[in-house]
Amino acid sequence: MRKKKNVNEKKWMERTSWYLLVTAALLALLVFSVLISITFGNADISVREVYQVVLYEVFHIQSLEEYGTGAIHDVVWLIRFPRAVLAVAVGMGLAVCGAVMQAVVKNSLADPYVLGISSGATLGATLAIMLGIGTVFGSNSVGIMAFFGALAASFLVLFISNIGGRPGAAKLILAGMAVSAVFSAFSSFVLYIANDKGASQSVTYWAMGSLAGAKWENVKVIFPVILIGCLLFWTQYRNLNLMLYGDETAITLGTNLQNVRMCYMILVSVIVGFAVYAAGMIGFVGLIIPHAVRLLFGTDHRKLIPLCALCGAIFLIWCDVLCRVILENSEMPIGILVSLVGAPCFIYLMIRKSHGFGGAE
Repeated sequence: MRKKKNVNEKKWMERTSWYLLVTAALLALLVFSVLISITFGNADISVREVYQVVLYEVFHIQSLEEYGTGAIHDVVWLIRFPRAVLAVAVGMGLAVCGAVMQAVVKNSLADPYVLGISSGATLGATLAIMLGIGTVFGSNSVGIMAFFGALAASFLVLFISNIGGRPGAAKLILAGMAVSAVFSAFSSFVLYIANDKGASQSVTYWAMGSLAGAKWENVKVIFPVILIGCLLFWTQYRNLNLMLYGDETAITLGTNLQNVRMCYMILVSVIVGFAVYAAGMIGFVGLIIPHAVRLLFGTDHRKLIPLCALCGAIFLIWCDVLCRVILENSEMPIGILVSLVGAPCFIYLMIRKSHGFGGAE
């Protein structure tokens, strides 16, 4: 008996050491990716000049004071660097929210937009662009209206799913589909009655997603909100693990998951709403990353949440880099590239014999 216990402890230590090693490697890769990503762009700026600007802004080195102002400083510090930080925040938030929603609805093919967030955000952006609603918010009107639309869709899904009893996974998915259909219909109706081709193109471009509008004043708010949300989900790994076994099993163990599930979905709505506000619609990150991490490292959310955050951030950074370099003197919307990568992966997940949480479904 003691020998078996020692063997189990040894295996646990080996798995923990492997997890810590992978986490440290991903964290180092994330820092490396951010530093490398800011060297890419259409502006002809040398790598040396890029890092001299960063060194001056971070450490305020007096000998590099000449890099504290000017065109090179503005491109590196006011355009490229906040864009990289925003990619980290959005990638991290979407990947973690995807993992959470897959646990909430007990379906590994779910994503953060299962609550109708995408159609709600699109309707908000359409109203702002086509009808000028939300102009009181100034230059951020489109993003803020998209944020409100995403929250409205999410809360409507929660309200509908609570009608007539407890909101199970099936009710949430069906309510999300219904709300998405209604909001999409309203968006199409607004586009039809407005009959403005220029504005319609703006809506289409927004729906493709982009990190080009990153600004420090927005990033300083969005990054802490998403980071805190991800950390909160990390502390809830026990409840997330319990959700995989179902409500009946959870109740026998003394935990009622109904209220917990509602709180998680509200927090997901807020995080994804901020991501949509900052970058528009970026799909598949919250679907592919959690599933890939789960296949490699298992279903324990204590490990899954931080690994999803790191992998999602790294993935979106390099997608953004590719968007800047694929087309000469132009930029591809990041939503297109992510979809080109994510769609084949999604098809692969669907045709696999087993795509559940570690077992066949």
